[in-house]
Amino acid sequence: MTLTMGIPALLFPAISLTMLAYNARYLAIAALIRQLHSEYLVSPSTNTVLQIKNLRKRLWLIRNMQAIAIVSFLTSVITMFLLYVKQESWANIVFGVSLFLLMVSLFLSFIEVQISTKALEIKLDRIEENS
Repeated sequence: MTLTMGIPALLFPAISLTMLAYNARYLAIAALIRQLHSEYLVSPSTNTVLQIKNLRKRLWLIRNMQAIAIVSFLTSVITMFLLYVKQESWANIVFGVSLFLLMVSLFLSFIEVQISTKALEIKLDRIEENS
């Protein structure tokens, strides 16, 4: 397969939309952390501490998802530059790295979604227990 400028350019909208989704998750977690902090100051509880630990893990995942997606975006741009300067063999290698990094970022996103879903299931179980 011959790599053309159009192929790495196709990643631009995908990576951009992925970054928007990651940023939305980050902002939601940041708001939740601020809310939990306020709750903890009013009435400290073990449940709040456990939620904060869960959020710390999710925050770590989101930070790394974003960083890896940014590097994927950057390597896609580098691929286009390498194609521009007629370095096709290097462009193929860098583009492969870009695709791999995007896959890693999406895999971390999958893990973060699993963790957040589990946290919501625990909340629902507690609501059901209290009713």
